[in-house]
Order: sequence, then structure tokens, then C-alpha cells
Amino acid sequence: SSSSTREGEEETLYALKTLRKATLIARNQLAHTSTERLVLQEIYSPFLVHLVYAFQTPDKLYIVMDYMTGGELFFWIKKHRKFSESRAKLYLAECCLAIKAMHDKNVIHRDLKPENILLDHDGHVKIVDYGLAKGGITGAGEEGGTKTFCGTPEYVAPELVENRGHGKAVDWWALGVI
Repeated sequence: SSSSTREGEEETLYALKTLRKATLIARNQLAHTSTERLVLQEIYSPFLVHLVYAFQTPDKLYIVMDYMTGGELFFWIKKHRKFSESRAKLYLAECCLAIKAMHDKNVIHRDLKPENILLDHDGHVKIVDYGLAKGGITGAGEEGGTKTFCGTPEYVAPELVENRGHGKAVDWWALGVI
């Protein structure tokens, strides 16, 4: 958290993600981390969480991001069991715009789920956790896509399960499941 020195201004809170370099290398996750930073830094949408700062030490990478005070969509689904039609439409529209911003830059999320959709203090969504995101995806399916199996089983598209190759369509499938 950083505090303001001007009277009447509110404190700004940030989320800090810490990554151990040795772990990233051991798990062969350097490409994923690079794509994650690309999304955080270069893809703008009011419905995607963004990079505020990034720095490193010899052993760790640090990513400072927007802090979402409203919590996970998963929490709100469990609490309310269902949303009003207007609230559901708002969340869906905001998620669609976030996914479109990523897809316009040929990046897929690949792990869209209620735990990776956070709410800000005004009740608007922001998609987070780009650790499984993949860049260079130009197609909706196998053509222009990728073949790596990943994601959370409840939200994984059939083409992923069947190992047929996948593209941008997997994010739309996951959103439909949500």
C-alpha cells in the first residue's frame, strides 16, 4: 500500500505477486511469465488487471498490480447462488470486452474461471491471472492455435480435452460455462 501525502486523498492499494526465478526455470515457465507481463503491461482494457510496477532481485521477480477490493466472482456466486439478469449481463459484457482485448492482440487466457474474475470497489469485473496465457494465437481452433493441455477441468473446452489443438474459442467456452 502506498499512502498519499495530500490531505483528503485516499490510500492506493496494490497487489504484489512474487515469483522465484529458480522455480520458473525448473518448471519451464519463463515463456508463460513473459506472456503474463505482456498482458499486464501492453493489453489495455478497463476489465483486465494491469501492471503498475515490476522489479526484480537476483532471486525473485516482483509484479505490482491493481488491487481488487471486491474479491472473487466465485465468492459472490457462492454467496448469492444466482444474480439478477441485469447484474449477470453486466458481468458477461465486461468479461466479453476483456477477452476481446486479449484476442485482438492474439493472446488467449486459457484459465478463465470465477476465481480469476475479480470485482473492483465499484462492482465491475477485472480478469486476472495470466499465468497460462499464450500469445501468437491467430485462430479460433486448431488452425493458428496451440496444443498444450492446461486450465481448470470444469472450464476446459472439448477440443482441449480431446487434444485436437485449440485457439481463441477456449476462452469463449470457459465464459459460457461460467
